[in-house]
Amino acid sequence: MPPNPRLDPPQRAMPLPGVRLRRRRVVESRTHGRPRVRVEGRELLAFCSNDYLGLADHPEVIAALVAAAREWGVGSGASHLVSGHCSEHHALEDELAAFVGRPRALLFSTGYMANLAVVATLLQRGDRVFEDRHNHASLLDAGLASGARFSRYPHGDITTLRSRLARTAGSRAMVVTDGVFSMDGDVAPLRELASACRECDAWLFVDDAHGFGVLGPGGRGSVEAAGLGAQDVPMLMGTLGKACGTFGAFVAGSSDLVETLLQRARTYIYTTALPPAVAAAARASLRLLQEEPWRRSRVLDHVARFRREASQFRLPLMDSGTPIQPLLLGTEAAALAASDALLAAGIWVPAIRPPTVPAGTSRLRITFSAAHTDADVDRLLEALATLVPAGGHA
Repeated sequence: MPPNPRLDPPQRAMPLPGVRLRRRRVVESRTHGRPRVRVEGRELLAFCSNDYLGLADHPEVIAALVAAAREWGVGSGASHLVSGHCSEHHALEDELAAFVGRPRALLFSTGYMANLAVVATLLQRGDRVFEDRHNHASLLDAGLASGARFSRYPHGDITTLRSRLARTAGSRAMVVTDGVFSMDGDVAPLRELASACRECDAWLFVDDAHGFGVLGPGGRGSVEAAGLGAQDVPMLMGTLGKACGTFGAFVAGSSDLVETLLQRARTYIYTTALPPAVAAAARASLRLLQEEPWRRSRVLDHVARFRREASQFRLPLMDSGTPIQPLLLGTEAAALAASDALLAAGIWVPAIRPPTVPAGTSRLRITFSAAHTDADVDRLLEALATLVPAGGHA
């Protein structure tokens, strides 16, 4: 029987011969309290998790999840607006709002869904949305899905953004940015962005997935670190699956903002609520985040020490003071070879390559956790010094 292109689309969608496909590595087990995993029969030291504070397997977080699962069962059973919104969800929303200093917060299943909710709900055809060129894919997709006129400005280029905002008189406009850029690890110029938005009467929406829990004096994220508040950043998104070590996301802002999303955001209305046990676990991790500030200090100390030592080896690190430390290698082949060599040495650091990052900027994306030890950092540095030529471009 001849092939039917309508019934066999994957065959037509396969990449060209010679292209190295992405693959999922199966994690078979993890060592509690340590960034060590068993992957396909091998014990590896992982420098690729977003569990920045080491809370994912904290005994109190696990205990909260187990206790809530016994009380509530596993699934929520329905969407928030039907019968899936329980007291654990409600308490978590209140606690998140209080923590970030906003009147209300609204839970979402993922950061991707939260970003789609904010941008696509609040903007429509005829409005304007301006996004940093290095924004996360979910923010870019949200801008495109909104129907608003979509514009990407060069990474961190406030001058270009101001110029474009100045031409939007009479239009509703939103500036959208990551707080910490997920592949570069650098922090957005939030003070300058807030100033530009005030001058041009535009909204500022910050996705702080990688800053929340890590940056700022109290761990409230990049907005707090910049000395800004709710008046400067009226719409804030944070995730619970990174520094908090659990799952889910939230949007925090005014009561009007949250009520609008609750009533109109399709990614909130038409999906099953998070399991109550996950909400209970997130409440425990949020409490620990505040009670154990040493976790933030430890992970940032690891970052500072790594950068000091790496400079002696002239490793091609990008400019980042966050737990995301990209090692710029240039070509896909160089990044893949370095990742493979580290894997052979028992260290897991995946290669990041196009289309995730622009062509010519393939890299190793190293991430640090409070669960790492000084000995772990030493081992990584020793391996990198032998594998990566000074200045990159292996």
